Amino acid sequence: MVDHFVSNPRRLFIVDGVGAVVSSFMLGIVLVLLNSYIGIPKKALFFLAVFPVIFGLVDLYAYKQSAERWPALLKGIAIGNLMYCFVSVACACLHWESIKPLGWIYLVLEILILIVLLRVEFKTAKAIMAH
Repeated sequence: MVDHFVSNPRRLFIVDGVGAVVSSFMLGIVLVLLNSYIGIPKKALFFLAVFPVIFGLVDLYAYKQSAERWPALLKGIAIGNLMYCFVSVACACLHWESIKPLGWIYLVLEILILIVLLRVEFKTAKAIMAH
């Protein structure tokens, strides 16, 4: 998968950006509307939704940058995704007792997807620098 993105890292910015838009939509709208089934407080959902909005803007910025900046931007985005994973886990710990099974499923799936994505981002940045 990394080879696919090394040949055109802009695709990785698109993938990350689309994922960020989906996350912000899910957190800020869908999960808020389904809150009685999710159990995560609305304030926490809105708080979490801010991060993917920022990441989406960073991805758009990175997409427009020159190739020599891509490795550093990929690393920065990967670090941001990792920090967002930690924030999500902290939020889950704060609201441990109120989160319902569907809320846990969402959080775990989002974190797993982010871990895969940030690993690809780090490996792609490393591969680009090696060329």
